[in-house]
Amino acid sequence: MSLTQQAAWPDLPLAAWRDTCATLHLFTQIVGKIRLARSPWLNHSWHVVLYVSARGLSTSPIPDGVRSFEIEFDFIDGILRISTSDGASRQFALAGQSVASFYARTLATLAELGIHVAIDDMPNELPDPVRFSQDHGHASYDGDAVRRFFAILGNADRVFKLFRTAFLGKASPVHFFWGSFDLAVTRFSGRRAPRHPGGVPHLSDAVALEAYSHEVSSAGFWPGGGAIDYPAFYCYAYPEPPGFRATKVHPEAAFFSEALGEFILPYDAVRNATDPDRTLLEFLQSTYEAAALAGTWDRDALECGFGRPGVVREV
Repeated sequence: MSLTQQAAWPDLPLAAWRDTCATLHLFTQIVGKIRLARSPWLNHSWHVVLYVSARGLSTSPIPDGVRSFEIEFDFIDGILRISTSDGASRQFALAGQSVASFYARTLATLAELGIHVAIDDMPNELPDPVRFSQDHGHASYDGDAVRRFFAILGNADRVFKLFRTAFLGKASPVHFFWGSFDLAVTRFSGRRAPRHPGGVPHLSDAVALEAYSHEVSSAGFWPGGGAIDYPAFYCYAYPEPPGFRATKVHPEAAFFSEALGEFILPYDAVRNATDPDRTLLEFLQSTYEAAALAGTWDRDALECGFGRPGVVREV
């Protein structure tokens, strides 16, 4: 493995930064809920997501009357930066903050900029949640681990975006869900799905029903937890078509997790590959094909070749 490859795809076992990961997850929920409070609903909750930026994760512009504001996690310098379209800016360090102090500091900083936002301070999609305003227990921030996490997000974002170019149908942007703390990209068959039964742990049934209103093949990356206690890439289909989980996918290290109901590729299989980008694309493509073939998607109408910079797609 070259030094360049090591920097792009660094080692990041969950055990090495578990406390920081949990704290950062809650930080992103606070910022995500601010976007949720100010953004009109967009299908599949795309109005609440964060995006990988050149320095970390960003909300993109959030409306505030005739102006807008943006909140960005700068993981390189370890700060939260709030900027407005009329030129104002504030920032503060991420290290040394508990969830409670980060929550209070973020809302107070917004208020300094004339932005007054109220959010539900109960975390989402987590077992045994503690209100942000009362959570003094989560207060870890390992800057080196966070920078490693950002390096992985940046490279996964790049490969996911290339993967997205080979699909003509409806597809999500590559986006970061703060509820589940994962980077994801989703393709749609174009057909409505059976009504979702709900019952997703710690997630509103109304949100789940809206998110899975149409057939999907969804892939992503998350740092690990629960049944998969290590960083991994994943792919699942909803509704899961017959034969999907029995499909042979690639690369060799990929497998179907019965516990999660989705295909898994351990991050280390990508990190240690001779060509990490190609290995990840192989997983994304083969798991998508598993869903599309088993689900009888109209592949001729939905697929195209990968996009190339400066080259118009032939039609």
